[in-house]
Amino acid sequence: MLDTPHPTPAAPTMDQGALAAALSGLHFIGGRYVPARSGRSFPVVNPATGVQVAHAAEGDAADVEAAVADAARAQKEWAKVPARKRGALVHQCAALLKEHQEELARLIALETGKALRTESRVEAGVVADVFEFFGGLGSELKGESVPFAPNVLSVTVREPLGVVGAIIPWNVPMLLMALKVAPALVAGNTVVVKSAEEAPLAVLRICELMNRVLPPGCFNMLSGFGPECGAPLVAHPLVRKVTFTGSVETGKIVAKAAAEKLVPVTLELGGKSPMIVFKDCDFARTVSGALTSMRFTRQGQSCTAASRIYVERPIFDAFVAEMEKAVNAMVMGDPLDEKTDIGTIISEGQFEKVRAYIEEGKRTPGAVAHECSAMPEDPALKKGLFLRPVIFTGLDGSSRLVKEEIFGPVTVIQPFDDAEAVLKEANDSEYGLAASLWTNDLKVGLDLAQRLEAGLVQINQNLVVQANLSYGGVKSSGLGKEASLEAMLEHFTHKKTIMVNMG
Repeated sequence: MLDTPHPTPAAPTMDQGALAAALSGLHFIGGRYVPARSGRSFPVVNPATGVQVAHAAEGDAADVEAAVADAARAQKEWAKVPARKRGALVHQCAALLKEHQEELARLIALETGKALRTESRVEAGVVADVFEFFGGLGSELKGESVPFAPNVLSVTVREPLGVVGAIIPWNVPMLLMALKVAPALVAGNTVVVKSAEEAPLAVLRICELMNRVLPPGCFNMLSGFGPECGAPLVAHPLVRKVTFTGSVETGKIVAKAAAEKLVPVTLELGGKSPMIVFKDCDFARTVSGALTSMRFTRQGQSCTAASRIYVERPIFDAFVAEMEKAVNAMVMGDPLDEKTDIGTIISEGQFEKVRAYIEEGKRTPGAVAHECSAMPEDPALKKGLFLRPVIFTGLDGSSRLVKEEIFGPVTVIQPFDDAEAVLKEANDSEYGLAASLWTNDLKVGLDLAQRLEAGLVQINQNLVVQANLSYGGVKSSGLGKEASLEAMLEHFTHKKTIMVNMG
């Protein structure tokens, strides 16, 4: 348990600026805050204002070595703790995170630019729910009795893998961290997390909070860049499992490095998720669902964003008009303002990447760019990375905007006439993470759902990741599942067979 002095307040605080400053320049290793061994750090910038709010410890191989060594020592004792007791401790962590829910929401809004009301509070609440869910699964780490021979007792048991190395992205860092850390801990592993350089603060605070409950070394947090910090974590000989969420390109690098050690990997990678709308849908409900599906309140920075929307031709024009009207009604502004629906892009690099896609779309013959909402008028936000959402029409399936993951507030709406043709279009992608169908004909919906090449298909809804619902993609969208009992058993334990000859 955490019993050493630390720079952050024990009670929840609503001063996100002061909390960010207090978290500056620190990792969390072995139950305490520590600076980077090198003494180096890098800036953390509020993307809504362009102002530096903190600096993060710049981790390297020496920090990785310290964190993994502590995690390996702690794991031997943590694995001896009865599984239900481990679960109870994780459940206790969930209760503590609920107490700090508003604090975490404000901190994540500060560092990522995600709107407090529409996005950051939602993420903070789901994080606590994930830890609560997995905390109740300790008793499900069960083995089997295997019929082998009358005089031989043959059973299997589930055992932890050891130290888990987890690398998380910046778009929903708290949630994606929880989906890795919670099942790993309950299963008896210890964890070293490498945070995203754009969003290191809220996850660091969560790590410290949970270390008030967990034994030292069970949960460690590093910040830094991929080549200098992430790569040594993946390659470390004591890391016996790697779980990564991020780009396809980096995922392939992680998988190759893990293969050199023959350790298992879970990869949650990109997406180009189709949304298929039939003319018999509940029109108003579907338009509202499209706003949610496109994740406009997250500036489209989501792997499951409905960035390809196919609408049956008889309702195509009306659908586009209502979508444009609905997005125009959304308020873009200060992420910490309760009136704000849409915040900012995460970083300058991502901003320029998305803007380049938009400009390419505008230059395409026949394309129409419906730019929606309005830029904020507050002078304090003039340097912010705000980008108006864009709905494109008139693009065909060969466009890069249809083929590639943009990870920004950009969607392409195309008409279709035939269910089989639109199914072919939807499946014509290297990705296969998520998809949604909108129709009142469940026979059509269920038929297409079975033939869509995606790991998660929803009919007449498009919810974000939920605890207890298996989540993960096919094709280039990744390997393995998260968010479920299956994920904990299959990805954070191995099965040992024990045989007793009683003859």
